[in-house]
Amino acid sequence: MGTRALLGLVLFLPLLWLRRAWAGSLNSPGLSECFQVNGADYRGHQNHTGPHGTGRPCLFWNQTQQHSYSSSSDPQGRWGLGAHNFCRNPDGDVQPWCYVAETEEGIYWRYCDIPTCHMPGYLGCFVDSGTPPALSGPSGTSTKLTVQVCLRFCRMKGYQLAGVEAGYACFCGSESDLARGRRAPATDCDQICFGHPGQLCGGDGRLGIYEVSVGSCQGNWTAPQGVIYSPDFPDEYGPDRNCSWVVGPSGAALELTFRLFELADPRDRLELRDVPSGSLLRAFDGTRPPPAGPLRLRVAALLLTFRSDARGHSQGFALTYRGLQDVVEDLVQPKGSAQTPVETPGEANSSCSPRPVTLQAAMGGTVCWLQEKGHQHWDLPGALGEVGLCGTTGPEGWPCPVLPETPRLKVPPQVTGP
Repeated sequence: MGTRALLGLVLFLPLLWLRRAWAGSLNSPGLSECFQVNGADYRGHQNHTGPHGTGRPCLFWNQTQQHSYSSSSDPQGRWGLGAHNFCRNPDGDVQPWCYVAETEEGIYWRYCDIPTCHMPGYLGCFVDSGTPPALSGPSGTSTKLTVQVCLRFCRMKGYQLAGVEAGYACFCGSESDLARGRRAPATDCDQICFGHPGQLCGGDGRLGIYEVSVGSCQGNWTAPQGVIYSPDFPDEYGPDRNCSWVVGPSGAALELTFRLFELADPRDRLELRDVPSGSLLRAFDGTRPPPAGPLRLRVAALLLTFRSDARGHSQGFALTYRGLQDVVEDLVQPKGSAQTPVETPGEANSSCSPRPVTLQAAMGGTVCWLQEKGHQHWDLPGALGEVGLCGTTGPEGWPCPVLPETPRLKVPPQVTGP
């Protein structure tokens, strides 16, 4: 067996009793305020570390100049900082956080438990404490585990759900398994994926469960509304990808809204075509982004095709769709919204809409200081699927772990890898 992706899955682990819960699905994108796995795009109004006013109150970002991140460090609002105290993720950490009043133990920031900030397709954090298995399918471990590595493994095995645990374990199951599920607090799924320092892979005795359709390369979507992710999401899409999705909810028209769009260059291209005729309706690429607002098309079914070139690597896209019943009312273009003109095959757009602000914070080899442990580098993989032993590079290692109850200092990201 090889060492990449889940080809290194060799260990069968006991799964635990999973009792009930359901956080959200690809068919209910309106319930989510986040479409990135680490919540870097969260722009909601939670201002405590816990939901509904629980937990510790956050400090205002315009009063945190003594720290690395404040409203003055984000003058253009790229990270969503300002004269407020809402949870944000300006440094590409694993989830939104905020500064809090420093404690006697020296803790001055906390992660935020935001129930509405989970990307559609993430079903939540679940207790994993015994037998019978919570997810009834195959399982295994990998020192290169990411969310998408586990999703791909379970998708290839023909299962509907994938669960990640303890940073390195992957489990597969079906929707029927969720009937036994028991939800755990979102903050219990706090273990960093061994294969990606910006993703969480469950926790100690906790499963983070996803629908395997997240990041799939094809699909047929008929629900009244839903969300489509680029291939390999939440990982970056790879080179030479050729993927397609058919969207055909009931209704006289479709409305698309791009929640995230980041393609590498003009050769990585997303096309929208009318299904019956094959006519090209819109085309977007790394230099011609989609409109910032809703895009309404008078079609009953839509074919989306994405292709990347031999060098393609980037975050990709996330878009929500919904079927429209009232064609006359809903197809009116809102005032001030940007609209990319219709293309005909072989022609280029005569004009392009403004590039939307990229919501994802830069994430590189962040230097993180650990109390009593000195500083360590969290290097990003030098090659696809590779990370290193605690601050080193090489195919058999993993990012430096954060010790339980040991807060990391917040420092600006620095790119240290290639």
